[in-house]
Amino acid sequence: MRRFLLAGVVCALAALGVAEAGPAPGRVNILCVPDLAWCNELKVQFPRATGITLDFIRMSAGEALVRARAERANPIFDVWFGGTGDPQWVAHEEGLTEFIRPRNWDELRSEIREVVAGRYIPLYMGILGWALNPRLLRERNLPEPKTWKDLADPRYRGLVSYPNPTTSGTGYTMLATVVQVYGESEAFELLKRIHPNVAEYTRAGTAPGVLAGRGEVAIGITFNHESVSQILRGFPITYGSARDGTGYEIGGVSLIKGAPNRANGIAFIEWALTPEAQRLAYEVGESYQILSNARTPVSRLSPRFQDFNVIKYDFARFGKTEVRNRLLERWLKEIFPLPK
Repeated sequence: MRRFLLAGVVCALAALGVAEAGPAPGRVNILCVPDLAWCNELKVQFPRATGITLDFIRMSAGEALVRARAERANPIFDVWFGGTGDPQWVAHEEGLTEFIRPRNWDELRSEIREVVAGRYIPLYMGILGWALNPRLLRERNLPEPKTWKDLADPRYRGLVSYPNPTTSGTGYTMLATVVQVYGESEAFELLKRIHPNVAEYTRAGTAPGVLAGRGEVAIGITFNHESVSQILRGFPITYGSARDGTGYEIGGVSLIKGAPNRANGIAFIEWALTPEAQRLAYEVGESYQILSNARTPVSRLSPRFQDFNVIKYDFARFGKTEVRNRLLERWLKEIFPLPK
């Protein structure tokens, strides 16, 4: 059975244009987590800049960690690009990625270079928040939430969506955030009270904003830059963050340990950290994070940290394998199975 499953995976990868394990001259394979438009633009622009062909598969950050674990002995991908930093921190701790110091390391914002502490390379920053559907809130005569505790108000029953933390880096950031704001015991009691209000725990972090935009929920937990992207696509939403404290991400890029195209992977990482490449995120890729290179202009549409009550997120603690696994196991045991 395992042979059949493995054969299916290989065939699927071949169909998507991703090479099997083994060096491929002039090629680099990417686990790509950001918005699909950004990933697609990388596939076009990196070969133009270097002559190296780029192939990618897009998945959420949590799924990327699962994939890297599954392929530990025989990596197919060379680089893990984007997504929240916690899973990449875990991947480094488990020996799935290797830290390299790119040639343009000193161009990156010093404050986030220090926070990642040599576990991965910072790519961007984004603020956790929520997308709101004002029309739906008005129709239900409901106020906009101001704090995490507001989400437990029974009046929001069936009107909240947030990402499943076992598959989504955004979802894990939310879980870790409420633990840091309230302490673990109170945070889990709060999540129990929020649970009846949750219409759907989505697989990916972008999905709650889409659900809010469609009017399927009134409140979708997502990163604020994702809400900006949805607004520009015509969705009738606004965005905000919990006034009692919200977390943030330092999205990263990592070289997969044992990468079959290691030199090309390093070339991609160094290119992706240049201002010219990073500008693609918002100029073409519809992504409005604050990019890591200090010389990359910040889009006028990017949410600014000074506008929100952002906590001092403990990346070192919540990036530890044992902490992450314990919180996820507790969430799966105590929150997810609860009746609604």
